[in-house]
Amino acid sequence: MFKSLLRTTAVASILAVSALAAHAENPMVGGAPMYENKTIVENAVNSKDHTTLVAAVKAAGLVDTLSGAGPFTVFAPTNEAFEALPAGTVDTLLKPENKDQLTKVLTCHVVAANAMSDAIDKMVMDDGGTHDVKTVGGCILKAKSEGGKITLTDETGGVATVTIADVKQSNGVIHVIDKVLLPKS
Repeated sequence: MFKSLLRTTAVASILAVSALAAHAENPMVGGAPMYENKTIVENAVNSKDHTTLVAAVKAAGLVDTLSGAGPFTVFAPTNEAFEALPAGTVDTLLKPENKDQLTKVLTCHVVAANAMSDAIDKMVMDDGGTHDVKTVGGCILKAKSEGGKITLTDETGGVATVTIADVKQSNGVIHVIDKVLLPKS
């Protein structure tokens, strides 16, 4: 009986360590585990750091798109990034009459590819230090890699830094950023 109990405990320990190791590959975002077998939307709704982004995606009618097959790379601004916009900007964008403008802003954070950070770094190096990234919304972002951090410069000159990279999803990847990327007016 003791051998059986020991074996059961050993198997349970191995399974627990295996589960932790598998989970450790994908970072936690906003206090929530991000699961590789869930879509961008299914994971984002659980991040307490992305409630504004999720509300904006819903208001823009992009839930079905970002739940689709992809692949998508989403540069996901945090709530703090949205709060740094001029006062009233988010409330204005969330109004139904501004849906087109909101959609443009959000789709300037989405690339129709599965671009992990090492691939972005390589493109930046291959292009001599800056790589143009064309988004689904038609914006051109300037990607750079300095000191192990990827930055994105939007069309207005704003610079966002990737703070959490390579959050794998079933339909792409999320890179958490610290600034909202804006299209030129």
